[in-house]
Amino acid sequence: MTLLKARMTDVIAGDGAALSEELHALRQTLFPPASQKTLRSFSSGEAAKLIGIADGYLRQLSLEGKGPQPETTASGRRSFTLSQINELRALLHDTGKGKEYRFRRTAAEPCQVIAAVNFKGGSGKTTTAAHLAQYFALRGYRVLAVDLDPQASLTALHGYQPEFDVSPNETLYGAIRYDAERRPLKGIVRKTYFPGLDIVPGNLELMEFEHDTPKALLDRESEAFFGRIASALGEVAEDYDVMVLDCPPQLGFLTLGALCAATSILVTVHPQMLDVMSMCQFLLMAADLLSVVQEAGADLDYDFIRYVITRYEPSDAPQTQMVAFMRSLFRDRVLTNTMLKSTAISDAGLSKQTLYEVGRENFTRATYDRAVEALDAVNGEIEGLMRQAWGRPVKGRPE
Repeated sequence: MTLLKARMTDVIAGDGAALSEELHALRQTLFPPASQKTLRSFSSGEAAKLIGIADGYLRQLSLEGKGPQPETTASGRRSFTLSQINELRALLHDTGKGKEYRFRRTAAEPCQVIAAVNFKGGSGKTTTAAHLAQYFALRGYRVLAVDLDPQASLTALHGYQPEFDVSPNETLYGAIRYDAERRPLKGIVRKTYFPGLDIVPGNLELMEFEHDTPKALLDRESEAFFGRIASALGEVAEDYDVMVLDCPPQLGFLTLGALCAATSILVTVHPQMLDVMSMCQFLLMAADLLSVVQEAGADLDYDFIRYVITRYEPSDAPQTQMVAFMRSLFRDRVLTNTMLKSTAISDAGLSKQTLYEVGRENFTRATYDRAVEALDAVNGEIEGLMRQAWGRPVKGRPE
């Protein structure tokens, strides 16, 4: 029997190694020649929309030689990289007579830390976190995405294969561990191919924090587990306007630490009965555990808590009833906008991309436009809540 168990362990380990090699080969195929992801350029219309100006005005700036010059095809189509778009934002911000083009917090406005949580897999948590982080970067904010999930899907989406590209002590665990190998978070943060968006990658190493913390609880001299993530993020907070935390699908020490570090919380939920029942258990358990850490000194003063409806199909009557039920119960704590279920998002994921990364030409226009409109509405509403917490106008620009 023992020999059989050992052989099964070998089979599982072999399958994992084989799958890892195939995924590595797939990345080399998808993102040649350097096997690294790059961000597409944006058409002049897309660039103008992101900046908040008319396409004609953007063309005029180019003709006058102001700002970075776009790449122009033989047919006259112009395109800009996101770095060029940010340069144009800076140019217009400096000459815009008070109009807001570059969205940065002031020194008096705290860095916003938004945690996406739920302990049921498939609730759309990582998809929500990834698109939100990229939305903020596209808007010109300085963003840090933090992958707290040992499965590291957020890391993979941003071009790093967890078992190949992330070595020991190169996840958040390196900055929150309890021994002498603890290191500053600034040395762990990595750039991504998305200008303005950095990431703290994740991998299976994060599970060590779940194993170490029960032992550390016996050490009265050690910094409390619930404050360690907040302390680590605080080391780099001055470099960012907003941080987006993708929490693991469990209510362990990592999630509790993230909830104690967060200034705002997003609870993702798929509007199905079993998912809502699971969320109920999550809320009850979270309340019990957070009350304990609050008594121990944790600061749980949130700017906002919102429920995000994900993978919603408006034509599905039971789902529509469930959304109505949640709105009647939680009222304005449910986001007004919902993230629709879309083949565009799932198809983009097949090549380890988000919808913001792929061009409209890869889908039928109606499918793409519908999905992007829903994404922008959800993320724009969250941006409005963040700006409200700063005491700014809710809209992207003053009236």
